[in-house]
Amino acid sequence: MTTHLKKRPRLENLSVNHLDELPDDLVISILRKLSSSASSPADFLNILVTCKRLNRLGLHPLVLSRVGTQTLAVTAEKWSVSSHRFLKLCVNAGNVDACYTLGMIRFYCLKNPVSGASLMARAAIKSHAQALYSLSVIQFNGSGGNKSDKNLRAGVALCARSAYLGHVDALRELGHCLQDGYGVSRDVAEGRRLLIQANARELAGYLSLKPGTDLNGGCLPVQEIHPVNRFLKDWFDSGRVVLAEELRMCSHGGCGRPETRSHEFRRCSVCGKVNYCSRGCQALDWRAKHKMECAPLDLWVPAAIEVGDVDAVDVENHAPR
Repeated sequence: MTTHLKKRPRLENLSVNHLDELPDDLVISILRKLSSSASSPADFLNILVTCKRLNRLGLHPLVLSRVGTQTLAVTAEKWSVSSHRFLKLCVNAGNVDACYTLGMIRFYCLKNPVSGASLMARAAIKSHAQALYSLSVIQFNGSGGNKSDKNLRAGVALCARSAYLGHVDALRELGHCLQDGYGVSRDVAEGRRLLIQANARELAGYLSLKPGTDLNGGCLPVQEIHPVNRFLKDWFDSGRVVLAEELRMCSHGGCGRPETRSHEFRRCSVCGKVNYCSRGCQALDWRAKHKMECAPLDLWVPAAIEVGDVDAVDVENHAPR
């Protein structure tokens, strides 16, 4: 006696791809939300390789214009022609974060300062606070050119705009400029007020942290590193590009900016061992580690500082320990 097993229905006949039923406008809206909130490039790029339709719609200008900072956070280790092309697509779509990211990479890593500064300017025109501050650092230092290319008034103007948009480092930089009369008429009281305001904003950020947050031994948490600054640091630390012997990196570990000419950055006026591209980096590095390492030099040779166009910079908060 034989028994007949019931045949299972073919799954392919019952499976329905509901994605095909969704209109393009709705899929684009979903992808825009995903691209702006993804926590890493892989979260978004994995969608692009799912199928041809998602790849086509994922590269739509409406989607690329909303790609967020973390989605653009390509690492130096994974930098390639494809990642460069993706950033350019985002730039062409009008993404200001992409303009800033690719601008920084081209200016400092790919040795194309003209194109890099132009891209950062595009972001700055759209009131991108970090782009404004980065351009102010370039103007203060004359980066990409000679010492005569420094434009202190332009640096102050860019810094003021960035500070107005809430950039704490720009606020501190502007405060020091006013205190010292650097590129602007001296106003000690207003400069001090801005420095206090910058410290208050950092304190407010500390108070908003959840209990148990690691402060790395400091009284305030270390500021989160922007992905493009991490890219710059990893790019030069990896040995992918070797700086000329006379060029130095900014001593703040969260910056990654290199000198574009000899003695471009200023050094600590107390120990003379560290170099900073800006007051913002100086203050952050002081709080993070340099206050534990800084000590006056026993033998101070003025000629060692006066070579080239290097300046000494006073480190704030120096006090007897």
